[in-house]
Amino acid sequence: MQESLFAPGHRACAGCGMPTAIKLVLDAAGPNTIVTSPTGCLEVTSTPFPESSWRVPWVHSLFENAAAVASGVEVALKRFGKTDINLLVIGGDGSTFDIGIGAISGMFDRGHKITYVCYDNEAYMNTGVQKSGSTPYCAKTTTTPTGKLSLGNPEPKKDMPAIAVAHRVPYVATASIAYPADLRRKVKRSLEMDGPAYIQINAPCITGWSFNAGDTIEQARLVVETCLLPLCEYVDGTLVGVKKVRRKRPVEDYLKTQGRFKHLFKAEGGAEVVAKIQAMADANAEKFGLLD
Repeated sequence: MQESLFAPGHRACAGCGMPTAIKLVLDAAGPNTIVTSPTGCLEVTSTPFPESSWRVPWVHSLFENAAAVASGVEVALKRFGKTDINLLVIGGDGSTFDIGIGAISGMFDRGHKITYVCYDNEAYMNTGVQKSGSTPYCAKTTTTPTGKLSLGNPEPKKDMPAIAVAHRVPYVATASIAYPADLRRKVKRSLEMDGPAYIQINAPCITGWSFNAGDTIEQARLVVETCLLPLCEYVDGTLVGVKKVRRKRPVEDYLKTQGRFKHLFKAEGGAEVVAKIQAMADANAEKFGLLD
């Protein structure tokens, strides 16, 4: 069996979905790869000085500029005639959806041959579970607390894949650690593109989502089976593939398993919010043709 390019011994929480996502990405990309990462859970858990979990060259950048740093790496490699190296940016949703979106937009616009991978755990988990642009509607975070005047995050999750498509990115896809073959295939396909690519991977966070440590993969599967996360891929702006959902589950099956949504089943107005989230899932099923 091939040795993983993301070594054991990292400091990620037990039950964290992020290391699984990284292992699958590197399995697909292979050893001829350079990774750039912004500050976040991945950086602090994989590189506590003087140790490292990376078995490929890895560059740490600031929260906001990983895409710009990787762009410089790509241009430098071209200058030396090295065009056969896979270039990845791997960052969390905070640096992707919010703080680094300007640098990402520039990378997309300039057409650099780089695959940007977002491990999406839906909040700023490294700094204390603050809301990010990826935080789901009515999820509890430390900056969107619940109580008499609030049912959690008042805004829906930002549609980052649609933003990438609007940038005319040649390849855009969503993936889940619950479907490893699909995830690896999408990474390999992204690296074949002559230009930038964007892949968003759902990576459950046991600390911020509050679920049982042994249920990480089940969490990643449930969000797909409820149609809250369509697994899809776009080539040159055209939807070319979706992963069908064989048995659609009600969103309650997903929400009830997580502490960040438990208030919806206790507070006044919670039932209406659950119904609204169900409507979002139903709209996804229809828009993407998820059901057979």
